[in-house]
Parts: sequence; structure tokens; C-alpha cells
Amino acid sequence: MAPALTEEQIEGFVRDGFVHLRGAFPREVADEGRAVLWRMTGLDPDDPATWTQPVVRIMGSAAEPFRVAANTPRLHEAFDQLVGAGRWKPCQGLGTFPIRFPHPDDPGDTGWHMDGTYSLEGETWPALNVASRGRALLMLFLFSDVGPDDAPTRIKVGSHLDVPAFLAPAGERGRTVLDLCQEMDRAGRLDAPDRPTVLATGEAGDVYLCHPFLIHAAQPHRGTVPRFMAQPPLEPAVPLEIERADGAYSPVETAIRLGLGHN
Repeated sequence: MAPALTEEQIEGFVRDGFVHLRGAFPREVADEGRAVLWRMTGLDPDDPATWTQPVVRIMGSAAEPFRVAANTPRLHEAFDQLVGAGRWKPCQGLGTFPIRFPHPDDPGDTGWHMDGTYSLEGETWPALNVASRGRALLMLFLFSDVGPDDAPTRIKVGSHLDVPAFLAPAGERGRTVLDLCQEMDRAGRLDAPDRPTVLATGEAGDVYLCHPFLIHAAQPHRGTVPRFMAQPPLEPAVPLEIERADGAYSPVETAIRLGLGHN
């Protein structure tokens, strides 16, 4: 059986910061998950008049469709290939779910950013450090078909390579996402006009496996059918390391080292 990811895809992950894994979980599981989410929103899928907000967030769920979606053999193999066997924790559910609706109002959350993973004392914004404490991957699980007009997540290709240099001076403690984004914005590296933008489009059952430092952004929904997606972290079972005595770096670690200018 062919591996979940080819060598070319793994090299692309290190270079670009993400890989699009098509058909990572069955479409019927996506359909079941979407039905669960509709019930959780309390909205009517057949009545657009009830879609009164541009985005509704469900924080998380361990319902059966989400446990199944997150734990297919193909996904587990891809986790092994990108993070390392034994270095990640199986997902017990999924979340958060930013459900985006066709709506004229600005959703108010479409700025470029990377996701934080832990808290610093006295700070309200989440934080991250150069070894990506608490997050081995950012993942985008598509629970509906997502076309260019359906509020696909925007991705800055290769932006994960810009982030380590801004995090390294903060050491193990790290820094808040707000502080990091503000500095990168001042340096012209948050929107990075020299880096192309791609859209996380695809079919229900697809998953985008992203480097934890990948810069990304939401956008308004310009289509007609609500978009259902989960954006959970893959948690590490052991801390990521950017200095290994044995040199057995995972692709996630290799990308961080590349961003720091290490061979």
C-alpha cells in the first residue's frame, strides 16, 4: 500500500508549510458530522432566514463522527510522517468549528495570524515559542465542500519559515500571538506580499495538515451554502526539538530549523 504522503508531498510541507490530504476521512462521516453541527447551532439548514450571523463557533465536540474523522489510518500514518511515530497524541474529538454563513456583515476575524497554544502569566492572548510548545500541527478538517466563494481559509505559502526568527529571541517562554503578529506586521512579514496566497478549498473529507507556524486568515463567505470546518491542533506527545543529538528531525522540526537558517 502506498504511504499516506509521498516524498514530494513531505518536501512540499517543509517548503510550503502545508499539505492537502484529499479524502482523509469518508464523505459519509463528514455528512454525519455536519448534521451534528447543525443541531448544535440550533439553526435551520433549510431556512437561510435563521442564518443571522456571519460566523458561529462551536468550541469542540467528541461526538462519534469527529472521533472517527480524526483517527483514520491514513491520517495517523500522515501524522507519523510529519511529526514522527510516537511523538503525537491521538485526537479524542475535534474543535473549534468556525461555521461560516453567507452574510453581508463583516465577520470581524479575517486578519492574518498564526495560532497560539498556551498561556503566559498575566496575558490574555495565547502564546507560542520557537519549539511550538503544545502544538505539532494545525489541521483544517473540511466537513462540507469548500469552493473559492465559500470562505476558504487563506494560507500564506511558506510563511511558516518567517516565524522562527521572530520567536527565537523569546526562548522557551515564547511570546503572545498579539505581540508576535504586531512585530511581524511592522517588519512587513505578516501579510508578506512576496509570498503567494492559496485557498484551502476542497471536498468534504479533505484535511489540510499545516505547520503550526503557518500564517493564515479567514475571509467572508460570498457563496450560498454554509461552510463547515474544524481547525484542531495535533498535540505532541513529547516536546518538539530543534537540536537533536541523533539528527532524527521530523519535517515539522526541519522546517523550524530551515527558518532559523540551520542546515
